[in-house]
Amino acid sequence: MIPSNHPPTNSPFENRSDAGSKLAEKLQQYRGAVVLAIPNGGVPLAIPIAMALGGDLDVVISRKLPIPLRPEGGFGAVADNGMPIFNEIILRSLNLSEYDVNYIINKVRLDIQHRTKLYKGNRPPTLISGRTVVLVDDGLATGYTMLAAIQSIKRRNPKEIIVTAPSSSIEALNLVRKENVRVVLGFEPSPGKYYVSAAYKNWSTVSDEEVVRRLNDWYTRLHRPQFLRPNTYMDNRGPLY
Repeated sequence: MIPSNHPPTNSPFENRSDAGSKLAEKLQQYRGAVVLAIPNGGVPLAIPIAMALGGDLDVVISRKLPIPLRPEGGFGAVADNGMPIFNEIILRSLNLSEYDVNYIINKVRLDIQHRTKLYKGNRPPTLISGRTVVLVDDGLATGYTMLAAIQSIKRRNPKEIIVTAPSSSIEALNLVRKENVRVVLGFEPSPGKYYVSAAYKNWSTVSDEEVVRRLNDWYTRLHRPQFLRPNTYMDNRGPLY
């Protein structure tokens, strides 16, 4: 069942894969779209979406610019095209020097380069020019990692961009909508404190190893007949969703 426009008192999704399956029901008009996941948390959602839509699957790597001594917070983000996006209000409040800002940006860029090699290996990037792109993350907290991803994808000339996530803060939703993209959520945001994890009954960190395993399984199974059966994404450790 697709969640209503407002979250119930308990978490509406069992886990990320369940959220991806339910979001896929809302995305059926985009069959054949390229599905791009923002790692790490976006990958488990993107796989059932890509299966349901019969589209290509790839990743777009976007990372926040961490605040010194408070790395859980951020003052912007950088995506895999290398261009930083700043939350100007937070950045001004930090009184960082230009050297400090550039140091953090370059450190994040190096991390993105490492993750690109780790997640993609020798696979060429998926062509998206002139195609519909469904961009997936596991939640929109500030919206800046999604914003950086959107602006990176726009440079590759897609036909249109559809942003999807189980939940969002009001601030992030307003920020992303300014990019003239359609946003598909599991439920509309409500006022108050926002936590990405609140949308899930079972929440855990998605490791790099899990991302690599899921992506490798996806590409390995593309040419197997049983891969085409709906809702049967399995490996020897059981279902991945």
